[in-house]
Amino acid sequence: MGIYRLKLPDLGEGVVESEIITWRVNVGDQVVEDQPIADVMTDKATVEIGSPVDGVVLALACAAGEVLGVDQELIRFEVKGEGNTTAELEPATQSASPGDAIPTLETPVELPNASKTSPKELAAPAAETTPTTGNLPTEDRHHDENAFADLAMEAQTASAGDHAPATMAPLYPNRLILTSPSVRRRAREAAIDLSMVPGSGPDGRIESEDLEIFIRHSNQTGTGSVGGTVGRRRVGQHCEKISGLRRVIAGKISAAKRNIPHYSYIEEVDCTELERLRARLNDQRAPHQSKLTVLPFIMRALINALPQHAHCNAHYDTETEHLTLYEPVHIGIATMTEQGLTVPVVRHAEAMDLYQNAAEISRLSQAVRSHKASRDELSGSTITITSLGALGGIATTPVINAPETAIIGINKLQERAMVIDGQIAIRKMMNISASFDHRIVDGYDGARLVQDIKAQLELPATLFV
Repeated sequence: MGIYRLKLPDLGEGVVESEIITWRVNVGDQVVEDQPIADVMTDKATVEIGSPVDGVVLALACAAGEVLGVDQELIRFEVKGEGNTTAELEPATQSASPGDAIPTLETPVELPNASKTSPKELAAPAAETTPTTGNLPTEDRHHDENAFADLAMEAQTASAGDHAPATMAPLYPNRLILTSPSVRRRAREAAIDLSMVPGSGPDGRIESEDLEIFIRHSNQTGTGSVGGTVGRRRVGQHCEKISGLRRVIAGKISAAKRNIPHYSYIEEVDCTELERLRARLNDQRAPHQSKLTVLPFIMRALINALPQHAHCNAHYDTETEHLTLYEPVHIGIATMTEQGLTVPVVRHAEAMDLYQNAAEISRLSQAVRSHKASRDELSGSTITITSLGALGGIATTPVINAPETAIIGINKLQERAMVIDGQIAIRKMMNISASFDHRIVDGYDGARLVQDIKAQLELPATLFV
């Protein structure tokens, strides 16, 4: 038997480190070649790493949520044959103490602020489980509103009275809690002990619906004053590490604001005629064609305008001071997911019609929200569109998606009273908020781009000329 050590691979595009998002294996697991072993996140995308060999997992480099550099040891296997190393076991990460090896079946280690645990518990995905013992009863996996109401009543009863304990005892004290990071965050915000919430998913996994039903019934049985105008005093606080996609977003936004001198230009657009055209096209579309939103029309207007504003469809390298101008239009679509803002890319948008652009937007949005978008689908945009109109914003000052030089923001579409030829008329109006890199795009040029987009949207026949 031999030892095979897999180092974190170079994932390209200047990536020097990656965050371990999820471990797909535990210490002691038997794996086969190409079996997924971990999901890692770079500043470009989340990448699935497969096993290069058949073998048994001896050790994992770190817990989920930690960052490793390229060429640092990621995982260690026991394999048949000689393996790829005969050297002494080395530290798996730079943060390890000198002379310490990464955890193996024979040498369990302690994580910071953690009690002693077995290597298999140490290797379990940190974002998915809470290391306790026992199992949730599995007699009924269906939502039962009455059961949730009873649990909420128990919670209120346990905390009521002058001599009641300050906190309620867990409903399942020895339960292994299975749930997602977003559910854990929601529970923290609502001050809910997840051990009190029965789960309806596989193996008792707590789904978001389980938690929301429990919170709703807890509120209905609350002991606040009449009218609900006064509630209990809120106490406590918690500190959490910024990791995963949020860490990547924080780094990129900070760099963009620090390095790029932004200016924003906001203009209102009369979309009355555009909305009539959009409604007509949706009524006449074929069954296989995607429903049109306003976004594909804005993309078409932007595509038509960019040849006259090539410096807005460009990348600027701050270090080399080189500006790369692009003829193809690869439009990034800022998309909100549970993990944070992600920007999938509609490649060669100029070669698609309205329906094709709409279909590609839908496909990419679904891919990023289900964590199935590839690295290529999340990189290479030449200009970005971001939209907060669904939330009712009047105007925004979007941050440029570096190294791009411009970003187009879409705001709320609403009916407003406007003066047309001296008469008051009700029109469907929308504001466009665009931000530009002032090192590359002068104020006059940025305003002209927005005005060119506005002119096409207000006279939509010109979109197809």
